[in-house]
Amino acid sequence: MESIKTWALDDRPREKMEAHGATVLSKAELLAILVGSGIPGKSAVEMMREILNDYNDSLKLLGKATVEDLTRYKGMGKAKAITVLAACQLANERLKEDLQPRQKISETKDAFLYFRPRMQDLTVEECHLLMLNNHLEIINSVMLSHGGLVGASVDIRELLRHALLSQATSVILCHNHPSGNLNPSREDDNLTERARKACQTMGIKFLDHLIVSDDKYYSYTEQGKL
Repeated sequence: MESIKTWALDDRPREKMEAHGATVLSKAELLAILVGSGIPGKSAVEMMREILNDYNDSLKLLGKATVEDLTRYKGMGKAKAITVLAACQLANERLKEDLQPRQKISETKDAFLYFRPRMQDLTVEECHLLMLNNHLEIINSVMLSHGGLVGASVDIRELLRHALLSQATSVILCHNHPSGNLNPSREDDNLTERARKACQTMGIKFLDHLIVSDDKYYSYTEQGKL
């Protein structure tokens, strides 16, 4: 059985992916990484290329195969066949995610409704960052701090890192007050100003900073403080 490790460096899909990224690899090379090894005289890439050829080079068609279909190929045991089919299903799941409409934040209340179920029952303060695209659709959200004085514990560099990695064009900051008192503290004001300035420097719109508690919220934007 020929292992990937015995191939010439340029023929090793793992090393190729590490050096140049996954996008340069063919479907056969990507599947070969999962399969790991071929058979004497035929590499894993060649084996997967042959199988894909029988399925018109389509992962969609390959994903409809059964374990029994794939184990008919020499060198494709049950474990490898299951791995290939699992990879095809992951591709389907990725497509489903891409097709799902993203939630849009049209007004401050939309952001509050997004955060409320995530934060209303917390017994300590947390600060979250909501990242949006050009259409004000949610890309992602991430927790920036947990416990302590929120303003003092939020790392602005981390805030920017998450926003830039998500390619967000605008962001909304949100933290909770377990006490139920929505009045912003001096730390909250300082955090808002630091975040606003940092985002402005990077060309990211800082849309709002919300303070939430149960079914109420405080908005810096609605209060004219942004």
